[in-house]
Amino acid sequence: MEHIHEFKGIIPKYFLSLKSVYVSIFFTIRRVRMQIEEEFKRFKQVREELGLTQSGFADELGIGATTADIERGRTRIPGQAVKELLKKYHINPLWLFGDSAQKHLYSDKVSVTPKVVTVDNAGKENIVLVNAKAAAGYPNNIGDAQWFESLPAFSIPLPEFRNATFRGFQVDGDSMQPALHSGEWIVGKALDDWDNLSSKQMYVVVTVDSILVKKIQKEADSQFINLISLNPEYMPIRVDRNDIREIWLVNSKLTFDLESGGKEVSLQGLYQEMKEMRAEMKKLVKG
Repeated sequence: MEHIHEFKGIIPKYFLSLKSVYVSIFFTIRRVRMQIEEEFKRFKQVREELGLTQSGFADELGIGATTADIERGRTRIPGQAVKELLKKYHINPLWLFGDSAQKHLYSDKVSVTPKVVTVDNAGKENIVLVNAKAAAGYPNNIGDAQWFESLPAFSIPLPEFRNATFRGFQVDGDSMQPALHSGEWIVGKALDDWDNLSSKQMYVVVTVDSILVKKIQKEADSQFINLISLNPEYMPIRVDRNDIREIWLVNSKLTFDLESGGKEVSLQGLYQEMKEMRAEMKKLVKG
């Protein structure tokens, strides 16, 4: 009988132990499920920030026809996609899987090359024109070839516009006055990296959410840069390099306000003539 009582005492302990195991398994499954949901959510977030369709994103990552199954949670993110996200967009794999708050991995080499180029019927690159209105949607469509093909484009048959990729942007605002005025057009030459940036040049900087025309000032031993306006009323803008998608060197300007320029030259001429006349009059008075 004593053995029976001992056995009866073991049974409740067994069930309590089994219950704790089930509870532990339940919370483990729940935690894993939440991590997986966060993984799909962040994957979709990256795609939307790049302005790519599901098929376009899949093509960029080299993982098939579409990313729809991944975003719906039917398929885990394959290793090929993780590798390409790190290589092309500097996405931290630990952030992607919910194990880190740091979205980008810092690197000395951040790609700023154009994500899309367009060509004419002869296969030569066009100069796409991005007006002020289109500039608002540029960052969200930076990888969408169809969006760029919908914009006007032209070519300039001059040696200065050969052997490189160029793009036209319309100036919006007065932050770069007196050099650039709102409504004028500038043509930018695409850059491949950060090595040849000069604080004396002007650049078109495409970030994750805007297009800015500024001078660039690097920070020593830092991933950040400062975007400088010519107009002293505007404060510098500090930007993380990893938030920059493209950089274009401003190498020319198109303006249609020739009348005001003519008046300025004329006024300068009159002023010079008046100075010379005054000098001659002083000589006559002294004589």
